[in-house]
Amino acid sequence: MSIFSEIRERALIGERLAREEALFLLDPKTDLEEVRRIADSMRETFHGNQVCYNVNVHLNPTNVCRLRCPLCAFSCDAEDEKSYVLSEDEIREIADRAVSQGATEIHVVGGIHPDKPYSWYRGILELLHHVCPRLQLKAWTAIEIAHFARDSGKNHEKILRDLMQVGLSGLPGGGAEIFHPEIRAKIAPRKESAEVWLNVHQTAHKIGLPTNATMLFGHVESPEHRVQHLLTLYDAQADAILHRHSARFEAFVPLVFHPRGTRFPDIVPADEEDILRTVAVSRIVLSNIPHIKAYWVSLGVELAQRALHYGADDFDGTVQQERIHHDAGSESPVGLHAGQLKTLIDAAGRVPVERDSHYNVKER
Repeated sequence: MSIFSEIRERALIGERLAREEALFLLDPKTDLEEVRRIADSMRETFHGNQVCYNVNVHLNPTNVCRLRCPLCAFSCDAEDEKSYVLSEDEIREIADRAVSQGATEIHVVGGIHPDKPYSWYRGILELLHHVCPRLQLKAWTAIEIAHFARDSGKNHEKILRDLMQVGLSGLPGGGAEIFHPEIRAKIAPRKESAEVWLNVHQTAHKIGLPTNATMLFGHVESPEHRVQHLLTLYDAQADAILHRHSARFEAFVPLVFHPRGTRFPDIVPADEEDILRTVAVSRIVLSNIPHIKAYWVSLGVELAQRALHYGADDFDGTVQQERIHHDAGSESPVGLHAGQLKTLIDAAGRVPVERDSHYNVKER
């Protein structure tokens, strides 16, 4: 039996790959077509020929952030010319637009404003839930949750339960970046540690709140750092399964680093082969996380289509109003319509299926 066949058989039954095996798959010298076949076989086994998408709107309430991570082109100081804080009327307008567009989800992340208390962030969800009670609110990264806890004197669980009272239905996966402390110190030195990020998500799973996970790659990390990140997520999901938590990681999102506007402007972006290999290896290593996203905002539309043959089964959503990746140089469109998503998925040879935030099929 070849090493590719052995890895495929073990991954299909959810076994944890060894670090050396994952590094072998990620190595540019390893035949990418063989890696693609394993990932695509797993996608087909798990999901058939279906690729899901959802109708969603992104809401970034402020770009003022106390962390000012070197990797981030979105954040700024309050006195910067590009700084903004959305008013209640502006937030309400975005919510109304989401409803009129038939959205099922509002995705809410932003800066950690030094002058805005936890109550301000909670109030945003309360307002959204009041204006559009049927929309699912996927809101606040683990980093934001950790700051809410610290600023309010509550622990992570109390913050999460409090936000669930005003409509929170799940956490996005942002803020994970790369877990390795040395890399984290270079790209996000003031951001909470990987241990804190994991604790927030594990706490969410324990109390029944599903979450996503991400990895930002293509900057100063090495293949070893990517593999460590993926295996850490596998272990966290395995722990949720072992303890029979009702909620777990629902999806993994590989995010490509865009250097424009960051403090790493000279980094050469990851090439297409590296991106597609990373998507495929993510599918293979994360055999216990159901869905892999081809997030077209980060990958670009054409490459996201190709990723549907490298293990990805989710094209994400319409993503109206997204600012974070576009500020960093993403050249993807600022939002797509559901019809465009269906056409793109169909053109890739897959069957488009609309979902809600938690992968329930949405019938129109």
